[in-house]
Amino acid sequence: MVGPQSSHAQTLYDVGALFGYSRTRRHPTAVPFIFTTQDGTDIFNIDETGSRLDKAIQAVTDVAASGKQVLFVGGKSEVMAIVKAAAERIEAPFVASRWIGGTLTNFKEIRRRVDRMEKLQLERERGELDKYTKKERLLISREIEELERRFSGLVLMKERPAALFVVDVRHEHIAVKEAAELGIPIIGVASSDCDFSRITYPIPANDSVTKSVSFFVSLIAETYRTNKRAPLAPPKRGGEAPESMATVAATTA
Repeated sequence: MVGPQSSHAQTLYDVGALFGYSRTRRHPTAVPFIFTTQDGTDIFNIDETGSRLDKAIQAVTDVAASGKQVLFVGGKSEVMAIVKAAAERIEAPFVASRWIGGTLTNFKEIRRRVDRMEKLQLERERGELDKYTKKERLLISREIEELERRFSGLVLMKERPAALFVVDVRHEHIAVKEAAELGIPIIGVASSDCDFSRITYPIPANDSVTKSVSFFVSLIAETYRTNKRAPLAPPKRGGEAPESMATVAATTA
């Protein structure tokens, strides 16, 4: 097997990132990333994974440094808690449940639903729902719960993201399709059953085992956090420039 050449190689071995699925499940586009097959299981070329990971890290760095957002996506049961925790930690938008069709292609409507959720939450906090009958308050509470379940991870996303970071592009095929339609780059952790032709920055690796997923999600999240910059402040009235370059500062968690 290929020895550890890249700076990530030993860690990739340790977390089990090299293990794909059985050869019978292999997608043809995964072939260039496969080193060998052992006992019917595809084994990724760790050097290639490390090289691709470096490119993905650079892509995330560029997006974060520009003041734009990366949307973290991972809704299958094995990864949703990992994705949600990481995104919340770095204050990034996320979808860690079933992807809602139109999240990107019909963003205005999705944003309207998020705004509705925030409005009702605020009214509840202020006690402004007391004016309604008991039955009406119950219906509103149920609406809030449903909106939170579907859209709570998108509160920070005021506009379409500049990139998607996806764990298992096969499982998240609807998100990938929407991003592709809009020309939004996709950074994806993808096992051997995935279509690599649909990923802008593929990371060929195990996308199901907790240790492997946690490594990639944490690395991408930390890259985003450390390189994230605040958006430029809007010009003052009368067209004056911002007071100083301090308006563009690094954001830390």
